[in-house]
Amino acid sequence: MPVFDNIVKSRLQSFIGKWILKLLYGTNRWNIRGTEHYISLLEKKQSVIIACWHGHLLAPFMHLSGNGYYGLAGTHRDAEILSRIGHNLGWRLLRGSSSKRGPDVFIELVQVLQNPPVLFAITPDGPKGPPRIPKPGVIQAAKKTGAFIVPVAVHSTQNWEFINWDTFYIEKPFGTIFMEYGSPIFFEKNMDFDQCKQDFIKGMNNIEHSNLEYANKQNI
Repeated sequence: MPVFDNIVKSRLQSFIGKWILKLLYGTNRWNIRGTEHYISLLEKKQSVIIACWHGHLLAPFMHLSGNGYYGLAGTHRDAEILSRIGHNLGWRLLRGSSSKRGPDVFIELVQVLQNPPVLFAITPDGPKGPPRIPKPGVIQAAKKTGAFIVPVAVHSTQNWEFINWDTFYIEKPFGTIFMEYGSPIFFEKNMDFDQCKQDFIKGMNNIEHSNLEYANKQNI
């Protein structure tokens, strides 16, 4: 019964994965700043897109878990395991990417964002890159729905690095995770897409610089 065996294996992997992540991230010290940027928007009945580059997704994934927030996961095998872990941690995950189910998942994303207040977390350069180059979907969804994009940056003192098309970070235990949520980015519906893309990348770069500068000062 290979199908049954695969289901059992997948559920076991997701169960073990959930508790491994809880152990790794629960034993770290967290230094988090800027949460008011998305909390205040949700309190004002606005929709929020949390944007984090793919390589650093696990820290926001863990920090924001347990709140019934939405996220987007790809359709490949690794994303299947992460999706199951996410469900176990209280995420509501849509499945799709720019290469698979792109139009369908974009419609689903827009439908979710059009029912505020809602928080939707996205890795704009995932799941296959190129790194730190946003796909059009996150910007188009923000323009179409009026959702605010809140960029987030992560820096950890101890981590493992896994390199494929990107450098993917998994935090080691007993370190410190510095995470900063940046000022909201808003795009008017009639704004030029290329200008929006430049503004988005600038916002991501600014919060990364701010977070890294803060972390370096704490470690002096």
